Amino acid sequence: MQVHNLHPWQVTPAQAQAIQQRLATLVSKRNEVASPEFIAGVDISAPNAQGVATAAIVVLVYPQLTVMETKMAEQRIGFPYVPGLLSFRESPLILTACQKLTTTPDLVLVDGQGIAHPRRLGLASHLGLLLNVPTIGCAKSILCGRHESVGAALGSFAELKDNDEVIGAALRTKLGAKPVYISIGHKVDLKSAISWVMKCCQGYRLPEPTRLAHLAASGHLQSKEVEAQQGRLFS
Repeated sequence: MQVHNLHPWQVTPAQAQAIQQRLATLVSKRNEVASPEFIAGVDISAPNAQGVATAAIVVLVYPQLTVMETKMAEQRIGFPYVPGLLSFRESPLILTACQKLTTTPDLVLVDGQGIAHPRRLGLASHLGLLLNVPTIGCAKSILCGRHESVGAALGSFAELKDNDEVIGAALRTKLGAKPVYISIGHKVDLKSAISWVMKCCQGYRLPEPTRLAHLAASGHLQSKEVEAQQGRLFS
């Protein structure tokens, strides 16, 4: 995958915030996802004792949701932990993994926020701009905003609002489990984002692309699981 260099990475937190505010104006909320052939998931592990983290991108064939390609990258995290600036801490390593891909995904699901962010540029939106591909934020917790209670039925959702602005949705992806928090990353609208996340769920709380990326980044994506999926793909 090609990475578009939109800004420097060696910046202060104040400079990073200014970059976020500038890039947020470039995010497209218009849906450009129609019939994807490849859907990817992105995640990154927490740094170990030496400050080294692992990023993973897993590309799945849609609609089978079988693994086509997995790429990883490891390196020391250089940017400090600052709430709201996660993308400056994690994006460089994720982009390194993305550049190793031989398959270009049509849609990327990111374990993180899209525009459901104080400056409307979370990790999913940032990556969408840098990669110039449609992205969806699929986070496990809220960074900003509030929502009404979510219905118990699968697929139920409640709008996530920051003041009066709709910035995402709390979505029930598994019966009896907490909702996940969906937001526009780039080149997708919220209705489509919710729909694609549900289409990628296979009985787990997390959609399959980010679930497998999480397992890969944490070193728990077993080869036999991938082999089983590939067996289904070519059977």
